[in-house]
Amino acid sequence: MFSSDLIIAAKDVLDICRENGWKLATAESCTGGLISAVLTDVAGSSAVVERAFVTYSNSAKRQMLGVEKRLIKQDGAVSERVARAMAEGALKHSKADITISCTGIAGPTGGSLEKPVGLVHLAAARDDMPTWHERHVFPDEGRQAIREATVYAAFEIIRSMASKPMIA
Repeated sequence: MFSSDLIIAAKDVLDICRENGWKLATAESCTGGLISAVLTDVAGSSAVVERAFVTYSNSAKRQMLGVEKRLIKQDGAVSERVARAMAEGALKHSKADITISCTGIAGPTGGSLEKPVGLVHLAAARDDMPTWHERHVFPDEGRQAIREATVYAAFEIIRSMASKPMIA
């Protein structure tokens, strides 16, 4: 179902999490659960994947992850602060050691000059370090291409988080 490249990347992320003794949770909006779907397509992923939050609507972001309504109203659902709040909320509302979140505009509609189709904010949280954030504007090559690019970016962030030292 998924490309061999995606599965190889997922296996790498799962191995990194296993090596670090991490449980992983995802908080997904624009990908609709694709990050967790790719991860759980790999046999043995249950040893790492703790849970997945698919928070496509604003009310789901508030109810499941504790994202403040005023934050969504001020910045919009597709924003750095909401992505950070999603990652931190997933950490708070799970038994995970590391979380990854994404919120964006996968298209083909919904974009604007300020927030174009392809804009995605990703964040990752661990208790022992500041929340990581990345802003991407992926080429508008179709909804699936944007979603898959987001999955690859999420996996790269997790790999990067593994190489960061813990804060004492």
